[in-house]
Amino acid sequence: MNNTKIQPPFFSVIICTFNRTGLISRAIDSLLNQTEKDWEAVIIDDGSTDNTKEIVNNYLEKQSNINYFFQKNHGSGYSKNEGLNNSSGQYITFLDSDDEYLPEHLSNRKKILLAHPEIDLLHGGAIIIGNPYVPDIENPGKPIHLDNCIVGGTLFIERDTALKIGGFKSLRFGEDYEFYQRALKNNFRIMKTEDQTYIYHRDGEDSLCDYLNE
Repeated sequence: MNNTKIQPPFFSVIICTFNRTGLISRAIDSLLNQTEKDWEAVIIDDGSTDNTKEIVNNYLEKQSNINYFFQKNHGSGYSKNEGLNNSSGQYITFLDSDDEYLPEHLSNRKKILLAHPEIDLLHGGAIIIGNPYVPDIENPGKPIHLDNCIVGGTLFIERDTALKIGGFKSLRFGEDYEFYQRALKNNFRIMKTEDQTYIYHRDGEDSLCDYLNE
């Protein structure tokens, strides 16, 4: 009898997508090009009506560490929570389907997390492509620079820790802000990195303002 346990990956990269046929390959390719290989991808297709599934299937045929889940459209908060529930890595992080990683993104964050095991939540380090201003979620009429925000795609947190505070709420907008506020209320030890390895595209017509105020 073989009692060998399969070691869970260090990272679970959650990719939520909706009708991003022309962009999702760029995101997945940037993940495949990571120098750090100890990861799984959890793709949550939030009811796409284009040929997203066909594109993802091309990767599924070659990559055993990429998992794909299709659901009816529920919005980004529900999708991120489904990604969390279907992941198995020690740490979860995100890759918006219209964004990308530089090759050293995961290896850089792994070094930080291993050097600072006391940290509950790591964020920061985004290169902004396009308009760097977004509406302030607490004052929508006021623009705020993304340097003063937390880009949701840059979050890293242990899966068990995220589950302990209830994961993400089923919101269609602002779920990262709400999650971060609960992290603050739970006295999370939070660290920001200035190493810019996450490429946040705000140059597309359907770019989502996925951010949090600090």
